[in-house]
Formats: sequence, structure tokens, C-alpha cells
Amino acid sequence: METYTVFMSMTEILDVAPIDLLNGMTKAVLDNVPAEFSPADFKTKALDIGFHWVSETGQRTSRLTSGLSVVPTDSFATCPPLDIVLMGAVLQEGYQPTEAELAFVRKCHEDCSAFLTICAGMMVPLQAGILKGLTCTAPQAMLPMLREKAPETNWVEKRWARDGKVWTSGVLLNGQDLMVAFVREYWGGEGSLGEAVIQLGSWPLRSVNYDE
Repeated sequence: METYTVFMSMTEILDVAPIDLLNGMTKAVLDNVPAEFSPADFKTKALDIGFHWVSETGQRTSRLTSGLSVVPTDSFATCPPLDIVLMGAVLQEGYQPTEAELAFVRKCHEDCSAFLTICAGMMVPLQAGILKGLTCTAPQAMLPMLREKAPETNWVEKRWARDGKVWTSGVLLNGQDLMVAFVREYWGGEGSLGEAVIQLGSWPLRSVNYDE
């Protein structure tokens, strides 16, 4: 299983932070969790997940907020097919994705089993035509504009939304709500690895609606 985040400009740390819930279910992490903090069969359920951090060339350091940066592991050309795709927002006013970026996002969407966007990370997929005809969400402040300019998508006011393999979230920390729902969908249930990691990390357990 492979996951990735593609950076096309500066991206907020909280947009990519939800990926750590997946990382928390890997053998590399669980092998280092003290036995007294985990169920007896906890580590035997660990997942084999590889992470790919992708930029167009695979060479230029990708910027995060607060002065952090990520060294990409792959370029568009070298990145293998991905099972799970995660995209954060582009922090650049008026940003227009290149044709290469749009083509890569379309290919990832076509190949993957799950396509996740955090905060305004839905903008490039929207421009790529991926969200047409789907029910999606976005940061609350953006919804009026999106309903006017992209009426072919059904925009709902939720912390997260799912339509088939496409998952979208509201602003920043709603990405954690999305990831909890995603993990519960595929690795959840009583006595599951997903539920144990969510509880161990005190990940948020909130309604999909803005009613709390």
C-alpha cells in the first residue's frame, strides 16, 4: 500500500498531518510502542504502508509552513501507481496548476482506491475536473464561492464528505476528522487496529456535522 502528498507550492503542516494516522498503523511505528500501552495482538495487525512524497521533478524541496520542508521521494515520472492519495492545499493566491500537474492528479485519481483532499486541497482536483458531479465539502468560508463558480459539484457544509473513492474535508483540523472516518471505514470496528490507534493517539471523535 502506498500513500502520497503532492506539493505544488507551500502547504500548511496541518493539511498533511492527517497522514500520520496511517503511519501510526505501520509495523515501523507499532514495533516501538511499549507493550503496556497496547493490546496483546496489537503489533500482529500492523499494516505494510510505504509513503511517497511527490513533486513534479522530484528534486526541488517542497515547502511547508512554519519554515519546514520536505524532500520529495519521487517525481511525476518515477512515482509508482498509488493506492491512497492525499492532497493538501496550495498556499499561493491565484495559483494555476500546470498541465503536467493536472495530468498527474487525473492519473492518480484514476489509478487509486481512495483519493483524499484536506482543506483547500480540493482546488487542484476541482480544476482537473475530478469533482464534477460529486458531492464534496471544503472550508466553510469557501463554500459560497464554490457554489457559485463550480455548481457542477454538490457542495455540502460538513467536516468531511465522501463520494465513492473521493473524500474531501473542511478546513485544517477537519482533515483529522476525515482521516478518522477513513480509517474506521477500512480498519475500524471493535478490537481493530484502527480503533486502537485512534484511541491511543486521542484522535478527534466528532460528528460529521458542525453541531459541536
